[in-house]
Amino acid sequence: MSLARRIIPCLDTDGARVVKGVNFAGLRDAGDPAELAARYNAEGADELIVLDIAASRDRRPTFLETIRRVAAELAIPLTAGGGIRTLEDARSVVRAGADKITVNTAAVEQPDLISQLSEEFGAQAVVLAIDAKREADNWDVRIRGGRDSAHLDALAWAQQGVILGAGEILLTSVDRDGTQSGFDIALTAAISGSVSVPVIASGGAKLPDHFLQIFSAGAADAALAASIFHDNAQSIRLLKQFLAQRGVPVRFPC
Repeated sequence: MSLARRIIPCLDTDGARVVKGVNFAGLRDAGDPAELAARYNAEGADELIVLDIAASRDRRPTFLETIRRVAAELAIPLTAGGGIRTLEDARSVVRAGADKITVNTAAVEQPDLISQLSEEFGAQAVVLAIDAKREADNWDVRIRGGRDSAHLDALAWAQQGVILGAGEILLTSVDRDGTQSGFDIALTAAISGSVSVPVIASGGAKLPDHFLQIFSAGAADAALAASIFHDNAQSIRLLKQFLAQRGVPVRFPC
């Protein structure tokens, strides 16, 4: 039997509120994180990811309180990240209620952080987030919210991250983010085919067919979306019914 494919809503926050934009810009308010978490938990989401996309030091206490409020509403795994630069940052996030930690910019700048996190929490709890943008025939790793180039090839960085101890890849297409034009299947398949850990596809989801396409291509173990869930454009329960009717293995809540 095939492993069930996961549907994962993502809450991008500015610390206290959920925000959403297009191509990592033009942010707008999208609601209260705890209220959205409770809704997604009831609808049958498999996991939830909360990211502090405005992660500066003065927002850290606010974000930790957001994690506590969100975790209190969930009976599913919670991944949290944004501004995690040290092992102690990660410990604080786990103490606040996260089951997994995700790192992006800090991992690029200090790759040993991945190993430290893996040794402390186990590889299954370390999610390497990669924001990738098409550059000619390759994909360039972007950092600092997608603004800057890390001058790294996304496939090579994914492979290195797994060697260092990452147990999962959260892969976002900068080109597709917020555009609702569908997941980047070529990018996701390339990364998935180069690593031995699960890959979460992110960026571009709008229609149920977009999820069907990424799963049918065998390119992802999970698919993430934000605005279509926040705006009630797509019910997670109905999405799973759609996928199950077309042969994609999914889990339904008891």
